[in-house]
Amino acid sequence: MHFSLVIPAYDEADRIEETLRKATAYLAAQDFDSEIIVVDDGSRDETAQIARAFSGEEGPGVIVRSLDRNRGKGYAVRHGMLNMARGDYRVFFDADASTPIEEVEKLWPRFADGADIVIGSRSLDRSLIKVRQRPMREAMGRIFNLFLRLLRITRFHDTQCGFKGFTKAACDVVFPRQTIERFSFDAELLYIAQKHGLAVDEVAVRWYNNPHSRVNPFSDASRMFLDLLTIRIKDIQGRYA
Repeated sequence: MHFSLVIPAYDEADRIEETLRKATAYLAAQDFDSEIIVVDDGSRDETAQIARAFSGEEGPGVIVRSLDRNRGKGYAVRHGMLNMARGDYRVFFDADASTPIEEVEKLWPRFADGADIVIGSRSLDRSLIKVRQRPMREAMGRIFNLFLRLLRITRFHDTQCGFKGFTKAACDVVFPRQTIERFSFDAELLYIAQKHGLAVDEVAVRWYNNPHSRVNPFSDASRMFLDLLTIRIKDIQGRYA
């Protein structure tokens, strides 16, 4: 298997059908074999049923795994990338397709140049942000990134874009060591990658903000800041060795 697309999904019945329709059509047109994995994170709606309707269609196989309860995006991503994906290259991808599936094409040259991980960035070329976040969300993002650099967790300015690609070997290094199950897991993955000397590259991607994001700019933001401190503490404890 060449490529795995992993989509974590929680109560995405209103959006998952269109996302899967575009992803399956795009991947069916490529000259490599692929699979799509939807990890239903304990949804209360029809997310899993809608996703399973794609399993019999032509093109890449769609595999759906339903978790027994909501564990968090980080847990769903880890489960899909580490325990289910078979691809030599694996990308996790937001269920609302904020970054269009066609942006996958930007990853291949970076992998060919030796990258182990390639992350989508909204900071490298802000003209590619087609629908922007509200000012408060953007301000919180800038503050979060400032904390990332002050704590020396990562050098990247955009860790939260839900579009990241990994080689199989990189998955085997970072995901078994991941401990954060909710929104700050991206920063933890990049910190682990840095600890183990993996080559991480970033690429500017198109991005369309979804106004129905479930990230709370207050409660979730405070938790994310605490998670950054936790990452440093866990490193001192040797959790990422």
